[in-house]
Amino acid sequence: MILVTGATGNIGSALLNELQARGVGPLRGLTRDASRAVFPEGVEAVEGDFAEPASLKPALEGVRSLFLVSRLGSDADILEAARQAGVEHVVLVSSITVQTHLHLGPAGENLAVEELLKASGMAWTILRPTQFASNSLMWAAAIRDRETVRAPYAAIALPTIHPADIASVARVALTEPGHQGCTYALTGPEPVTARQQVEAIAAALGREVAFAEISRQEAFAQMAAVFGAEAADAVLDVTGGDVNDELLMVRDTVSQVTGSAARPFQQWASENADAFR
Repeated sequence: MILVTGATGNIGSALLNELQARGVGPLRGLTRDASRAVFPEGVEAVEGDFAEPASLKPALEGVRSLFLVSRLGSDADILEAARQAGVEHVVLVSSITVQTHLHLGPAGENLAVEELLKASGMAWTILRPTQFASNSLMWAAAIRDRETVRAPYAAIALPTIHPADIASVARVALTEPGHQGCTYALTGPEPVTARQQVEAIAAALGREVAFAEISRQEAFAQMAAVFGAEAADAVLDVTGGDVNDELLMVRDTVSQVTGSAARPFQQWASENADAFR
C-alpha cells in the first residue's frame, strides 16, 4: 500500500495519476474531505489532518510506502505515526523555496526535518526541488483582470521546475529499487526569469500581458500583508535577494532518475493557461 499525502495538490495529484496509469497499487490519497476529493479510479480516498497526527492512524494502516511533503504539520509527530504504523519507506519533499500554498521553511528547518526522517529507522528518499512553476499562479488574478504583473528581480533566472517532474521522480523512488538513502536536488531544464515566465503565459493565452519590475520594498509590502513578514522575506531571498549557486544551478536529476527530460516552463504555462483566463 502506498499513501500519497497532499493528494489533491500539484504534486500529489500528478503522482497518483502516474501510479494509477502504471498499474501500481493499492493506492491511498490523503485528504481533509474525502467527499470532495476526485482521485483516479481505484485510488482509496482517506481523511486525515496533519494538524492532528492521531487522525492519520487509519490512513497509515497497512501502508508500506509514504509520500510526504514537509512542513504541513508537526513533522516529528507525523513521522512517528508512520513509524508506529509500520511504514517502511518515506519519500519526502523537502523544499527550500515557496510553493503555491506557502509550504515554506528556511533551509535549516527543512534540514532538521530530513534529519528526523533519517533518524526514524524507516528507509528514506529526499527530494529537494527548486522554485515551482506553479508559483506563478500568484499572478493569476492580475492576468485575468488584464492588469500589469508586478514582480521584483526581473532579471534573476531560476531553473523553475514543473510539479509533475517532482511527481515523476517520486513515483520512481516509490516503485523502483536503488533510490532508498538518496537525496535528489531537482530543477527544471533551464533558468527562467519572472519576465520570461510572464511572456510564456502570454504566449499560452495568445495575448499580451504587461510586466513591470518593482523594488524589493514594494514586493515585501504586498507579500507581507498576505503571508506575514518572515515568510515574505524568505520568499524574496530565494527568488532573487539572496540566491546562491545552489539555487541557480541547472541539474539533470529528473532525466537521470526518470529517463525523461524535465518539462520546460512553457509546457506548464500551456497546460495551465485556463487558470489565467
